[in-house]
Amino acid sequence: MKIFSAAQIKNWDAFTIAHEPVTSIDLMERAATACCKWLIGKNFGLFHFRIFCGKGNNGGDGLAIARMLIQHHCNVSVYIPEFGKAGSDDFQTNLARLHECSTDIHFIQSAEYFPEINDTDVIIDALFGTGLNKPLEGMNSTLVEHINRSNTTIISIDMPSGLFADKSSKGNTVINAALTLSFQNHKLAFLLPENEEHLGEVHLLHIGLHKDFENNEPADFELVDKELIRSIYKTRKKFSHKGTYGHAALLCGSYGMMGAAVLTAQACLRSGVGKLTAFIPECGYNILQTAVPEALCMVENEKYLLATPDIKKFDAVGIGPGMGMHASNKDLLATVFQQTNKPMVIDADALNTIAENRAPLKSIPAASILTPHPKEFERLFGKTENDFERLELALQKSKEHNINILLKGHYSFLSTPEGNGYFNSTGNAGMATAGSGDVLTGILTGLLAQGYSPVHTALLGTYLHGLAGDIAAVKYSQESMIAGDITDCLSESFKQIAL
Repeated sequence: MKIFSAAQIKNWDAFTIAHEPVTSIDLMERAATACCKWLIGKNFGLFHFRIFCGKGNNGGDGLAIARMLIQHHCNVSVYIPEFGKAGSDDFQTNLARLHECSTDIHFIQSAEYFPEINDTDVIIDALFGTGLNKPLEGMNSTLVEHINRSNTTIISIDMPSGLFADKSSKGNTVINAALTLSFQNHKLAFLLPENEEHLGEVHLLHIGLHKDFENNEPADFELVDKELIRSIYKTRKKFSHKGTYGHAALLCGSYGMMGAAVLTAQACLRSGVGKLTAFIPECGYNILQTAVPEALCMVENEKYLLATPDIKKFDAVGIGPGMGMHASNKDLLATVFQQTNKPMVIDADALNTIAENRAPLKSIPAASILTPHPKEFERLFGKTENDFERLELALQKSKEHNINILLKGHYSFLSTPEGNGYFNSTGNAGMATAGSGDVLTGILTGLLAQGYSPVHTALLGTYLHGLAGDIAAVKYSQESMIAGDITDCLSESFKQIAL
């Protein structure tokens, strides 16, 4: 799913109007119908609606929704702020239509006209949509603060009022919605952590915008969906053997952190790799041989990796989980990077070592996949003021160092050297548990060894990882699932994308 900017969304509407063809007022009617159908279908029609409508097209949507809810015999009160510009043409048309079926329409001229909101009311926020380009101020800001103080359900149409679609809204006055009903495709703002408190649950309603625009219009960002993953996924060949699916190497583990090595190795093997060799310290030999008998083990040094293994023969290398922070890590990484020009997967303490010693960053093999969580990303590349700046920095550093950066979190973000940005659509908060990242590293290393390109490895691996987490959450609950459960559910994850 392409993630379009606010300007592109406006152009998409215009393209649909011109090429379907359909009038703008009828397209607005289509959007309002979808919202009304959703509200009635979720039994919100039993409550008293207080609908706040700005004077732009977002407000026009709100007026049309009000009329349709009244036609469904709902109790509806409409409030229109009089401060600001005159209404758009479609707003005025829908206001005239609403006057034909309701007299419960109130024009707010100051704070004295703000309605009292009851706990049993449902608020529809249709004040401002994707066209907003400056922070709310004056009475608009005061009205939003009044709405936010209510102890009732707030449902925003298209966007929570005050929220920008394409840039940070931190520090601005924004509606805190429980639900957001938006149209057709996700907006960039929906996918970033800083906006969670404003969005609530986001529901996309399809309103038949023209597919030719979506197919032909380039987008800077994309939300990875099942259709894309199926186009990447390769089925197994009947006459294949273990050599067909690659030989992976993992450099992982140290005294007290062999669990990370176990989790990474198990996930790597579950990803479909033909063979796996784990390079570990001697203290972890019995642990790994017992927990993961399918893996070959190469040991050296007693408590942590010290000497550099010969990795030239391997199809892919993953390095970092459970390695610990040791002075020898710098030389270990430098030598590993010199041995091969093949992309590798770099995680955890390998990333922390790079952050402490900037030199290894310049020698990372081209197209490698780095998998930092936000704090690791900050240590590597510096602080940012907001999530939007972090995306820009990730894209910049991917291009500068010719690496793929997989920034982990909800809607994990992949930046590529080519300047493309992808958000993952699977996963849940139950995956915020120790070892989840180790499992991801194992999956990615296994897929990379099987011959997937680095970008396809990152996209497919992250999607499978999140999907397995979703399956595990259903099976065990988000609260009680652990990292090993994600690996255990990988088989079902593969089944679902292969259907």
